[in-house]
Amino acid sequence: MRISPRFAALAAAAAVAATLFTGPAATAAPASAPASAPASVAASVGSVCYSALPAEAYDTLELIDQGGPFPYSQDGIVFQNREGVLPTQSSGYYHEYTVITPGVYTRGARRIVTGRQYQEDYYTADHYATFRRINFGC
Repeated sequence: MRISPRFAALAAAAAVAATLFTGPAATAAPASAPASAPASVAASVGSVCYSALPAEAYDTLELIDQGGPFPYSQDGIVFQNREGVLPTQSSGYYHEYTVITPGVYTRGARRIVTGRQYQEDYYTADHYATFRRINFGC
């Protein structure tokens, strides 16, 4: 399994933040410590460890990091959050991307929805009925 650039960037960002805010003697929390979701995440949004995602989700996250090319023309469009499951944000805040489902010849139900914040990525396997925020620290 290849480590996503998002995960490597998270470790580097945590080290820099620890140094900036508390000085060089500070240490970051162990990588195995689960990151809690911010208070702004809707109560119906759970979390999922990056390592527990289906293999195709890794491919989608890598394509998002690279800016494409994406397999479907709808990938990258604005996700409007009509279901109201994700935290309420202004129009254009969220974007959606297909997570390919083996054996399915349509887009299927699996998606990653990204927010504007760094690593604000949500996974849904049931076409927006439920979301789980991706925890890149586990």
